[in-house]
Amino acid sequence: MASQRSGTVAVIAYDEDLAERIRELIATKRGVTETKMFGGLAFLVGGNMAVAASGQGGLLVRCDPKDSDRLVGSTKAEPMVMRGREMAGWLRVESSAVRTKRQLEPWVTRGATYAASLPKKSPPKKTPPKKK
Repeated sequence: MASQRSGTVAVIAYDEDLAERIRELIATKRGVTETKMFGGLAFLVGGNMAVAASGQGGLLVRCDPKDSDRLVGSTKAEPMVMRGREMAGWLRVESSAVRTKRQLEPWVTRGATYAASLPKKSPPKKTPPKKK
């Protein structure tokens, strides 16, 4: 997320401590990769995003869309909103709700388990530069 003030751009980076804590929890899963996405650091399982340290703060979690409403109603999660639209199956959890390993671990497990249940995605093919 960036904001402009007096001709300067202030960039808010994702929480690196949170990213490291996610990394420690997800390290035992097979097929885990990391990529910068949405201004944060996403952790993918089988090419599918599982969780991310959000560039807007807090945690993004992938879950079964059928569970979204129940989780929003029974936890501190909120629906992820992109371009003004709620995204079913994507939740945002504030940093204050994932301060401890005990708070963070269920979310990481939920996201990794759901991502692993999806069909694996192949890494994007890199196209060679065009010759001039």
